[in-house]
Amino acid sequence: MTASDLQPDPGIRCRDFRIGAIGAGMIMAECHLKAYQLAGFPVAAIASRTRSRAEDLAKRYDIPVTHDTPETLIEDPQIQIVDIAYPPHLQPALIRLALRQPHVKGILAQKPLALSLDEARALRDEARAAGKLLSVNQNMRYDQSIRSLKQLLDRGSLGEPVFAQIDMHAIPHWQGFLQGYDRLTLANMSVHHLDALRFLFGEPTEVTTITRTDPRTDFAHEDGIVVTTLRFPSGLLALSLEDVWSGPRAGDYDDDQQITWRVEGTKGVAKGSIGWPTGAPSTLSYASQLETGGQWVSPEWDTMWFPHAFIGVMEQLQWAIRSGTAPALSVADNVRTMALIEAAYRSIAQGRSVDFDISQD
Repeated sequence: MTASDLQPDPGIRCRDFRIGAIGAGMIMAECHLKAYQLAGFPVAAIASRTRSRAEDLAKRYDIPVTHDTPETLIEDPQIQIVDIAYPPHLQPALIRLALRQPHVKGILAQKPLALSLDEARALRDEARAAGKLLSVNQNMRYDQSIRSLKQLLDRGSLGEPVFAQIDMHAIPHWQGFLQGYDRLTLANMSVHHLDALRFLFGEPTEVTTITRTDPRTDFAHEDGIVVTTLRFPSGLLALSLEDVWSGPRAGDYDDDQQITWRVEGTKGVAKGSIGWPTGAPSTLSYASQLETGGQWVSPEWDTMWFPHAFIGVMEQLQWAIRSGTAPALSVADNVRTMALIEAAYRSIAQGRSVDFDISQD
């Protein structure tokens, strides 16, 4: 196996089902709809809390129908997949309405799925009872570097993983609705990285999280800058750092925002970067005693996390509906990521490492 065998982007196996888009913010406008346009996924209708914003996106992306409300879109019998990009406190009610519609075959929800682990579990169980596919948009799994890293790990290119790290020094745009919540970075940014670590390495057994407030965030919050360490059954240690401060930012300050990652194994090392927030393709370099003679190789691609990863996110749901299989980004799997987030908050509250046991979920 060589670097040329890596597949940073999945193929498109199905684009058969009509999508109803809910939301008109940046994620829907610049990621979901742009990706669907590139992939040829049929978007049949759009709705948002503000009809004029939905109309603007309908014109931009040639979406034929604009609904007055998300509820009327969900009830539209032509809609087969409901794609939600909405605040998490409003999302569960829309999911439950979609679960009651006979014409809806699948739902793509945002993360966090809900504001509590109990409600996430309830939505999982309700989707199962309704016989509907509920998928959660953990799109970092479809970032090209993370996807390629997963392939290296699965084929043993790095040997046994020993240490892993995701290292973020970047300033998120905190949406206004987050000011009303009691949780910030872990639930809304760390969720990307902790889910990616689960995707790469499976379930950890121990979680340790510490935090401090972010000087730039001017509303009340507990978890600003966050550092989480995970211990896995093999002995692997993984570190997830979300430094949302990342230094002063002013006109005379040279911006160095970045997200990087590194995985060290017994037979090699892989390292890379995530394209957000720089607007460039993500990167990967690796050196393997088994594949590269210990020399560094750096495969390249033209696609990016935003928007191209969202092609894979919608494709896996389209394919799950067509094939009758579980989505790759299933709600059951996402509940485990939410349980990991909950364990991290418990570690903060108790000031110690806590056990993570998902076997009874």
